[in-house]
Amino acid sequence: MTITDQQPLGSPHSAATTATDIVADRDLSGMTAVVTGGYSGLGLETTLALTAAGARVIVPARRPQVARAALQGVEGCEVLTMDLADLAGVRSAAARIGDITDRVDLLMAVAGVMATPERRVGPGWEGQFAANHFGHFVLACELYPLLRAADGARVVVNSSAGHTLTGIRRHDPHFRTGYDKWLAYGQSKTANALFAVHLDALGRDEGVRAFALHPGKIITGLQREMALQEQIDRGWVDEHGNVIGAGFKTPAQGAATGLWAATSPLLDGRGGLYLEECDIARVSTPDQPMDDGGVRAYAIDPDEAARLWDLSVAATGATPLLR
Repeated sequence: MTITDQQPLGSPHSAATTATDIVADRDLSGMTAVVTGGYSGLGLETTLALTAAGARVIVPARRPQVARAALQGVEGCEVLTMDLADLAGVRSAAARIGDITDRVDLLMAVAGVMATPERRVGPGWEGQFAANHFGHFVLACELYPLLRAADGARVVVNSSAGHTLTGIRRHDPHFRTGYDKWLAYGQSKTANALFAVHLDALGRDEGVRAFALHPGKIITGLQREMALQEQIDRGWVDEHGNVIGAGFKTPAQGAATGLWAATSPLLDGRGGLYLEECDIARVSTPDQPMDDGGVRAYAIDPDEAARLWDLSVAATGATPLLR
């Protein structure tokens, strides 16, 4: 992938496209998908759309009882226990997935946390970086043999326009010199984008392609650790929690770009790209406002992606796949 590849294709879809619209003409029978967070918000919409199109969906869930209740009656869906912030648990979940399927056609990294209070996990890692990036990084590495076995797998990672807040803080990725919840979130979303870039570079010759994306602005459980007053002050919701902000999508619309990334034939032979509004995003300049869309050059830079990969392997001990 190069910067010149990061250009819109002229997709027939738009910000108003829903998850159902994306899979309306897709037959995914025989395919197996793993969807993190696949029981609430965008993840739930993703699971419902994939199963409706005939796919088998495995949902690793931090709250398996809640997940089973949310997915009750959904055919072709299985729930297993996994907390992205617990890497031993991530490895156990990956092993369980290997016990129940011999291939993974789609890995949809939808789960995440946002703007949380300072939280340390593992050996003192910053919590958002650990859950949003390290957890998905280890899961993908552990599932890589199953992705390779699919002979045409796609890995789809939910990033965010929040990546524009900061690149990877190599001098202090775990905020040991002072915590800022929004910079921590932004770094984790940049990491999501860079992860897709390097995973694609490593996996493309074995049929594993990867994409990152901004799903749009959506009020879901992602905001659960933000105070209502903060959301009101940002102009997102009213005092009753009702969405009033301009440009917000429904969860069904927010899931569309991820499903487009997973299934669109327009992306055949492509990878390592950052997507938005069911299309390839353009590269944005450093002074462009977050809500204007696009992806910062640092979030798709192959050298930055390789450095983050090495940092992640060293931190987590994950199998480095191809080198």
